[in-house]
Amino acid sequence: MVRRIDVTGAGGVHLAAWEFTEPPQGGRETRREPADGPADGSDEGAEPDSAPGVLLLHGLLGRASHWAPAARLLGRRHRVVALDQRGHGHSDKPPEGPFTREAYIADAEAVIERLGLAPVTLVGHSMGALTAWQLAARRPDLVRALVICDMRAAARGAASQRQWEEWFRSWPLPFASLADVRRWFGEEDAWTERPSPSRGDFFAEVMIERADGWRPVFSRAQMLASRATWAHDAHWDELAQVSCPALVFRGFDGDLGRAEAQEMVRVLPRGQYAEVADGGHLVHYEQPTAWYAAIEPFLDAHCLDLAPDGDGVRTSGAG
Repeated sequence: MVRRIDVTGAGGVHLAAWEFTEPPQGGRETRREPADGPADGSDEGAEPDSAPGVLLLHGLLGRASHWAPAARLLGRRHRVVALDQRGHGHSDKPPEGPFTREAYIADAEAVIERLGLAPVTLVGHSMGALTAWQLAARRPDLVRALVICDMRAAARGAASQRQWEEWFRSWPLPFASLADVRRWFGEEDAWTERPSPSRGDFFAEVMIERADGWRPVFSRAQMLASRATWAHDAHWDELAQVSCPALVFRGFDGDLGRAEAQEMVRVLPRGQYAEVADGGHLVHYEQPTAWYAAIEPFLDAHCLDLAPDGDGVRTSGAG
């Protein structure tokens, strides 16, 4: 089950969050609103759930819905909320921004506090992982544990930013149909090393139909502005300031190489490592079951306080 929750982020930006839940084993099902139902902000500041909170942060160009299959697995024992970050999905895309690191961090902080998720487990993918570890470093009181999915701590550099600019210009917009979106991003895009239907599906989820065809729901100029705030810098110092348990996760063919991932584990005061052998950058989206199996031992060790109830059923508490 999924319900939408509207939250006010930094500077008054309206953010859309999505709560994924599964009926508790042996318990009574709680009524939830449908994901496409009315969102009047009435859920903001709601009483916290008894299950340990997890906040999912997507990467650049992503949206909360990309987490859906993985979130349903997590929702069996956690209170799972996925955020459409500013500039993405159903959240505001303010023309003048800001799209700074500080704004993204403050938005996530607002969601945690207003939805009563603390102490929360932050699970971030790519840019969302950077937001997660920067917040964990700055507000250790809010964060129980951290999962970093395929995000480098090293700087990308100016050449990388120019490559993204060129890539955005290569998009054959507008697309005539979602089938064309899937075909181009899954097969024809020069950045695609091999046919990838799941990559096509991923990008189909961030398109919206306009009068002239299908276009991205986000502004490419805003995405470049957002990326420019972190691509030129290394982020090792902030990584070293994360005091909670942290798992560095990668797909074998992802953006984060094994040597850099293991160095990140070394720099983290309480770092651990996991990978999926045949996964790529989008492994949480392409292979949610394998992704969940790889991170579940970490979650069990650091994010759940498990004890048998009177019927012998193990239940979770905030811990």
